[in-house]
Amino acid sequence: MEEMLKLLVQGLVSEPDKVEINLRKDGNTNVLEVRVASDDMGKIIGKQGKIAKAIRTLMKAYGAKFGEKINVDIID
Repeated sequence: MEEMLKLLVQGLVSEPDKVEINLRKDGNTNVLEVRVASDDMGKIIGKQGKIAKAIRTLMKAYGAKFGEKINVDIID
């Protein structure tokens, strides 16, 4: 899961080496926390949050394939 999200995010940012993904369990849900360079934050969120919503949708679908619940949190 982390690898999939990391590849996805690294393709969107200017500084792919600064992308950090942390997995945290919250009950039966996997929470993936994404940290990027401050200059790349807008690229991950997108206009009106559309890119962030698309990333969350993709990761939920990816998790459903394996019977997992996944949430993505973008951390400042």
